[in-house]
Amino acid sequence: MPPPTQRMADAQSAERSARELGASSVPAAKLSLSLADEQIAQGKTAMADGDNERADGLLKRAKADAELAIAQARETGAQAGGQAAIEDSKTQKTTNDVQGAVK
Repeated sequence: MPPPTQRMADAQSAERSARELGASSVPAAKLSLSLADEQIAQGKTAMADGDNERADGLLKRAKADAELAIAQARETGAQAGGQAAIEDSKTQKTTNDVQGAVK
């Protein structure tokens, strides 16, 4: 089996994307990101040892964990955005009530 260089690039790309989305500051995403990092490192070691089949499996898992970290970071951001929208709506309702806006 040839070295899984494309899988390595895909896993590293997903890991970078997760970091850029702030996954390292979201507890659940941080764990998934850590797992991806470990698996990328193990994949590099396996490739260096010539164990390309093992490296391929590790890098598949690394990419999946990095993509999970992306989803977890996005979910947290969406929840925060939703809560902010609720608060804005409450503030606007209060302002409307104070100003005597038509209900």
